[in-house]
Amino acid sequence: MNRVTVNSADIPLPEWSKALSKFAKKILAETGKDKWDLSVLLCGDKKITELNSQYRGKNEATDVLTFSLNEGGQFPAGGNRFLPGDIVISLDTLSENSMRFKISEDEELRRLLIHGILHLDGMDHKSNSKNEPMIQLQEKILEKLSEERILPL
Repeated sequence: MNRVTVNSADIPLPEWSKALSKFAKKILAETGKDKWDLSVLLCGDKKITELNSQYRGKNEATDVLTFSLNEGGQFPAGGNRFLPGDIVISLDTLSENSMRFKISEDEELRRLLIHGILHLDGMDHKSNSKNEPMIQLQEKILEKLSEERILPL
């Protein structure tokens, strides 16, 4: 059984945070993960800019950051739970992305959550090209779970 904790920083915790947790569990199941204890932090551009500056040397907002606690995606020796790390999502940048790409905020949120989980599972990409294997898998999972929603209508 997977566990997902959703918290917020510099913004109130959205009412739909339980739906986000439920969707994250579906992503984990889809990718064959079990016994993961995943943490998701929702924030605004101010907080994600601080984190991006501190940990990546980029003094700018971004849509999603991941902080792996265990590179390589392996269970710790003798442990029965896996702590993959944290996913941080800026709801401000998410909103800007949805307008720029002409998609719903719900679709963008689902995409960012999938993207973060794939990073914590050890995947990476050099660009956002549709030819990147990680991006292809992200879009395949998004399509498979396309009937799911996080945000209320």
